Amino acid sequence: MVGDTRRIYLPEIGRERAGAGRFRGIRLIRTHLHGPELGRDDQADLTRLRLDMVVSLVVGEDGYLDSVHWAHLLPAGSTAPWETRSAPSITLMDLDFARFIADLEEEFGRLSTTACDLDRERVLLVALDLPERAIEPLLTEMHELCRTADVEVVGEITQSTRRPDPKTIVRRGKLEELSLAGVQHDADTAIFACDLAPNQLRNISHATELRVIDRTQLILDIFARRAVSHDGKLQVELAQLKYMLPRLVGRNPALSRLAGGIGGRGPGESKLEVDRRRARDRIHKLEHRIKRLSKQRAQKRSRRKSRGVPIVSIVGYTNAGKSTLLNALTQSSVRAEDKLFATLDPASRRLRFPADREIVLTDTVGFIRDLPDDLIAAFKATLEELDEADLLLHVVDIVEADFSDRKEAVDRILVELGLGDKPRVLLLNKTDRIDPADADRIACAHHAIPISALDRPTLRPLIGTIDAAIFGDRTSDPSEIPAEAAQWSP
Repeated sequence: MVGDTRRIYLPEIGRERAGAGRFRGIRLIRTHLHGPELGRDDQADLTRLRLDMVVSLVVGEDGYLDSVHWAHLLPAGSTAPWETRSAPSITLMDLDFARFIADLEEEFGRLSTTACDLDRERVLLVALDLPERAIEPLLTEMHELCRTADVEVVGEITQSTRRPDPKTIVRRGKLEELSLAGVQHDADTAIFACDLAPNQLRNISHATELRVIDRTQLILDIFARRAVSHDGKLQVELAQLKYMLPRLVGRNPALSRLAGGIGGRGPGESKLEVDRRRARDRIHKLEHRIKRLSKQRAQKRSRRKSRGVPIVSIVGYTNAGKSTLLNALTQSSVRAEDKLFATLDPASRRLRFPADREIVLTDTVGFIRDLPDDLIAAFKATLEELDEADLLLHVVDIVEADFSDRKEAVDRILVELGLGDKPRVLLLNKTDRIDPADADRIACAHHAIPISALDRPTLRPLIGTIDAAIFGDRTSDPSEIPAEAAQWSP
């Protein structure tokens, strides 16, 4: 391969020997007409292409070999990402390469197998530290999303900036750091803690040779894992297709297809056009089926409403304890896990009060900040349950450091859904994990009821408040709720 005095263009070499702790089995020997001996481009090639070694032969003014310089990668935890060595002549290059590279690959492989679970996909987390948003809660939430998606975060790349780079989100130096971290940690995937435009996704993937996904795609993957019912699976598929449609990109003009017969001669539709048309057709069919399911739900709600049974819906940020609260109030066994988006399908249970009155209590899918519009639209059929609710119970996890921001995020989504005026009761959950005095103080400041969904006696004020809000003949002051209110029977 011959370049010019500034750069050399390397061909596509694929991913041979790119397994755990393995390099490419390729040694790049580059001749420099003038310094530097090993430049930034050499180091970038070493990292991005996962080369065994980069060797630079420096030619003097007389045209004879002057010196030799070589560099190789170092495993994670080293003081530097790579090591550079030199010799005044290639004949003095004292290196048993076969033994050296075998030992180095063994070290990379050992660290990658001991650092994480081999059965889980290894990923790198990339986040921007912007002035308008604290990065610690963002990273905490992304780690929770990755844990729910059953992937292992083996490294973090963060960058402080006033605004993202329009082409690659992060700057060139961080992209090189990301590529190197992928080699050191044996990770093939980078997850960005933000949404990426189609061109940004392509640019980052091309610059790092890593599989790149964004926050929305990670959430969609979790939804696909969690969907159980027929309705939920349809809604997840619709959201995934709407996400992928603008990201379908043709890679090879040879994929052009011929449609035989009259009117079909010529280049016909390209593979890309066929894929896009099929995706749009599938989206149309899914929207029609979801609309039909929405009508069926509306009929069920209408029959339920005709019987005069009030409806109370539980809403809140994901993993705030909504399903646990439903189970505690109704002594049911709805799936409840310490993971994000454990509930995708609404679950309804009856709750009977002491005065022989009852309500229907409904658990809904959890919200998350910056929820994509397509995701909200896809789950609109599920969220229609909230339209018929007589009262909303907004559950907030008081243990989270940014619980106020999460509360506001849910409030914004409710307003976007046209539910801003719906009667609400704010519940601060998991108060058993903090000091009781602090829980009471925070609850008073937010006009909320402190509860622990794992401790049924703490739910007595909530029962009284629901009774007062729905039936209107009891006080909603928790301190004045009579003791018999705790004797509800589901």
